[in-house]
Amino acid sequence: MKNNIGNNTKLILLHPYIQKQGTSYRLWVLAFISFLTIAFLLTLIYTRESFVTSSVAAVSSITASTNPPLSKAVVRALTHYASNSNNTERMSYTDIKQIADVLRQCQQPCNLLVFGLTHETLLWKALNHNGRTVFIDENRYYAAYIEEKYPEIEAYDVQYTTKLSEMKELIAAVKEQIRNECKPVQNLLFSECKLGINDLPNQFYEVNWDVILVDGPRGYWPEAPGRMSAIFTAGVLARSKKCGNPKTHVFVHDFNQKVDRITSEEFLCKENLVNSKDMLGHFVIGRMDPNSYTFCRRNHI
Repeated sequence: MKNNIGNNTKLILLHPYIQKQGTSYRLWVLAFISFLTIAFLLTLIYTRESFVTSSVAAVSSITASTNPPLSKAVVRALTHYASNSNNTERMSYTDIKQIADVLRQCQQPCNLLVFGLTHETLLWKALNHNGRTVFIDENRYYAAYIEEKYPEIEAYDVQYTTKLSEMKELIAAVKEQIRNECKPVQNLLFSECKLGINDLPNQFYEVNWDVILVDGPRGYWPEAPGRMSAIFTAGVLARSKKCGNPKTHVFVHDFNQKVDRITSEEFLCKENLVNSKDMLGHFVIGRMDPNSYTFCRRNHI
């Protein structure tokens, strides 16, 4: 029994080189698999990013194509029907067309600021297609009513402290503070100028307004607030523009009224008046240097 066991027993010796070769082979296999894994993950990430980028570009392209500017025919139709309503306080076709033409040529998206909620409110919103339109009115209840009835309308109320009968005193006060509170280039949010509107939401003063229409507040009797503050504020906002088109179109409705015309000449300036037709004054005001201390080149102030 012992001899059989001894005769059948085999001794196997492994040379160190053979062991080393097996270990090296496994390391190469592991490294190769790791390389393939990393390559696959990188390919997946790149493909996903490319897909996302392509998708965003496609969505942007679709959005741009589905929201083109209003055609000339649509603008003409809107203008026609708005000016031919039975409302006695409506604008004339001539006045509406001047504003509509500027809005249609405005670089998209256009920022439109309107002082006054009027018969044309929905028209301005529609004509400024794809742009931002903001309305300011002295009647908080009417502003809230309009926003509730037409959720697409963005309106704010402001409490005017001016009186039409105080026009001369208010203009004189601006002249006295021309280098301080009533500078032509400033952030009105931090201003205490008597004619400056400074109680609107902070983000309002950060917008670069391309078109401003002054069609409010009321100004037909001595105790009415008048449009002195609106015109002054429009002039400062236009001159204080930070970026975008350096010029701002400012329209003043009821430009034939004495107070509106005098205030416009003081703060919007005759040299900026490009058209005065029917009841509308059209000014084009350029961005000014922050260290400017005169509204007009002809030294009205």
